Amino acid sequence: MQIPPVTRVYTTACVLTTLAVQLDLVTPFQLYFNPISILRQGQVHRLVTAFLFFGTFGFNFFFNMIFTYRYCRMLEEGSFRDRTADFVMMFLFGGIFMIAFAFFVNLLFLGQAFTIMLVYIWSRRNPAIRMNFFGILDFYAPYLPWVLLGFSLLLGNAVYVDLMGIAVGHIYYFLEDVFPRERGGFKVLKTPSILKQLLDGQNEQEYHVLPEERPGGFEWGNEGRPNQNAEVRNE
Repeated sequence: MQIPPVTRVYTTACVLTTLAVQLDLVTPFQLYFNPISILRQGQVHRLVTAFLFFGTFGFNFFFNMIFTYRYCRMLEEGSFRDRTADFVMMFLFGGIFMIAFAFFVNLLFLGQAFTIMLVYIWSRRNPAIRMNFFGILDFYAPYLPWVLLGFSLLLGNAVYVDLMGIAVGHIYYFLEDVFPRERGGFKVLKTPSILKQLLDGQNEQEYHVLPEERPGGFEWGNEGRPNQNAEVRNE
């Protein structure tokens, strides 16, 4: 229960959806994004389930879930701390844009693209954090989405899925963090007051610093813990 609410609900829904497929309670054919089924048969649940299924249990599933949980939580406990309504608004923004793109691109599931969007937004809001990827690459946080894109390419995944996540993440970042600060700029994305009344004001929980936010960043491939002996520091 120390996990913030939006992260807890989303990651739990992803795990339960995959578990339901493993137990043959549902099939992926009932979950994937299908515009014809949505528009002609009223199967609106596909607008949600397309974001919840990351494939059957395996390396790809666990890899995506680790990143989804970690960066969703860091956003919610970091730049969106005590702003649950704004965080939900970001979810809605990303989901709507990806669904709009999916009508023109042959995408069955959108969860991986959504994860990359979360990673992109976090990385742009934490540009000074130094990272290490499996002891091979040292880089700053803004390069993380592109490193993941290259890793996804090595795994044989479709690159355009990651590119869509990066594109939607950049659109949100520009509208929320860049354009309002430009001369003549203004805040484009406004969270409805009713959403703030429902969700905000109940987030006074202790913040636990995650490994990535400690000095030296985070090293993948080291059992999920920072390597204190090989810590990367800024000179």
